[in-house]
Amino acid sequence: MRLNTLKPAAGAKRPRLRVGRGASAGQGKTCGRGVKGQRARKGGYHKVGFEGGQMPIQRRLPKVGFRSKMAATRAEVRLGELAKLEAGVIDLDALKKAGIVPAGAERAKVVLSGKLDKAVTLKGVAVTRGARAAIEGAGGTIEA
Repeated sequence: MRLNTLKPAAGAKRPRLRVGRGASAGQGKTCGRGVKGQRARKGGYHKVGFEGGQMPIQRRLPKVGFRSKMAATRAEVRLGELAKLEAGVIDLDALKKAGIVPAGAERAKVVLSGKLDKAVTLKGVAVTRGARAAIEGAGGTIEA
């Protein structure tokens, strides 16, 4: 195969339809635009979603979805990620340095996910009820 022999598959490129060339050509007189009306006119079209002045559907339907601005400042930490940390006291700064929470996080919360085998000391980090039981069960402490 050579670049100068490449060509589209047979039938992939159809010739341009030449409209307005008489009745025998198949697209004569109105050229497939029908009779009268805005769409039959030269340059007579409108923007996408325009419904002739009627309130468009994208404005009639209710909007859905929501992106919380606060979500960027909050972070979740799994128990399994705490087990990997070597710090004596785990606080927000230690979590940021380890790359567990993003740098812009203002608060973090430990959730019950994964296993924790060693005793850890948490300081200034929120904890769920299940995670609290797991941390205390492993011999760890939680300071406010």
